[in-house]
Amino acid sequence: MLRYTLMRLGIFAGCLLVVWGLVYSGIAPRGLGASNGLWVVLLSLVISAPISFVALRGERDRASEQIVRKVDRMKAGYEANRSQEDRVDDAARAQGQTS
Repeated sequence: MLRYTLMRLGIFAGCLLVVWGLVYSGIAPRGLGASNGLWVVLLSLVISAPISFVALRGERDRASEQIVRKVDRMKAGYEANRSQEDRVDDAARAQGQTS
């Protein structure tokens, strides 16, 4: 998961540098007044999102498999705890009925 995040940030940083260069060289339009920095960041986000979607497909699939495995382990742990609590509760009720 960390690898995917770092790769995604790398793509964004690359796009940020390219957009910054294009804006300050006059090829891409500048933002209005003091909004130029925000304009560069937003444009970089818009450009980096589809690039990340296509370029990091395999890494994203691996990250999602890791998440699914973690969730499955957590569900199994919760189920084990719940069944243990049910056994203890059933034993307590059975003992209460015999008394």
